[in-house]
Amino acid sequence: MPEYVNYRARVRKWSTIQAAGHTYTVPSRLIGKEVQVRLYAEHLEVYYKGTFVERMERARGDREARVDYRHIIGSLVRKPGAFARYRFREQMFPTMTYRLAYDALKRWRGERADVEYVRILHLVATTMESTVDSALALLLEAGDPFDYGSVKELANPAPPLAPVLTLSGMPDLRVYDSLLAGVA
Repeated sequence: MPEYVNYRARVRKWSTIQAAGHTYTVPSRLIGKEVQVRLYAEHLEVYYKGTFVERMERARGDREARVDYRHIIGSLVRKPGAFARYRFREQMFPTMTYRLAYDALKRWRGERADVEYVRILHLVATTMESTVDSALALLLEAGDPFDYGSVKELANPAPPLAPVLTLSGMPDLRVYDSLLAGVA
């Protein structure tokens, strides 16, 4: 019995492929390209032109899919209104905190919540998921309305300013030369 089964799949417009009757997302740079899929018993691997791209756990059950928000967030940022109708929207919440944050945004921002949440997911994809999760938890605990800007401010604070150093006079390079010569 072979270790894996090979499939060829074309990456569709939402960065999805079909393998063994299940839907999986792959990086959006592969949209329109044909990829090779190696389907193992517990996972699958995706290759493009012989180069390894992604490894993911196999989907189980009827109509189950494996969706990674990092793969499709670029498309959603360009069309944030599509989030409301996205077929795999329920898989776009990395943790329960994100789900609670989206629900809170819906209460406070109404239809604007989709845009705000997509921007937050884009922040997550370009920073650390755990950092944004912690920022969301703090904001939810406070109970005040928040938006993308407040999440970004908490999760991605401005870098500290570097101190300004001033030298008094010119350095004596003979000290360095003596170190190199082994004199010092």
